[in-house]
Amino acid sequence: MALHIKRIYEPKDDKDGMRILVDRLWPRGLSKQDAAVDIWLQDIAPSPTLRRWFGHDPAKWAEFQRRYRDELEKNPSAVEELKRQIGQADATLLYAAKDLHHNHAIMLQRFLGKD
Repeated sequence: MALHIKRIYEPKDDKDGMRILVDRLWPRGLSKQDAAVDIWLQDIAPSPTLRRWFGHDPAKWAEFQRRYRDELEKNPSAVEELKRQIGQADATLLYAAKDLHHNHAIMLQRFLGKD
C-alpha cells in the first residue's frame, strides 16, 4: 500500500487510488466533479486557528508541525477514520495549498508513518 500526497489541482491519475481531500475548506475554483474526490475528511485538517496562525509561512513550519501533531493526537477519531478509509489500498491525500514543501498533507503523511 502506498500513501501519496498531491495538490488537488493536479489531474487525476490511475495511480492515485482512493482520493481523499484533507482540507477543511473546499478548494477555490474547483467543481466537485473536476476534483474527483472519493471522500472529504474535513476533521483531519488543521483547526482554523492553527491554519490562520501558520499562514503557510515557512519560518513557522517546525512549530506548525508540532502543533498539528498535538491536534492529531487529541483527535483520534478523525485519525482512525482516515486510516479506515485508506485501508490496505493505495491512496492519495489531496490538499490545495500552493506550497509543495510546507503543508499539512506532508505532516499528515509523516504522522501516519507513510512517507
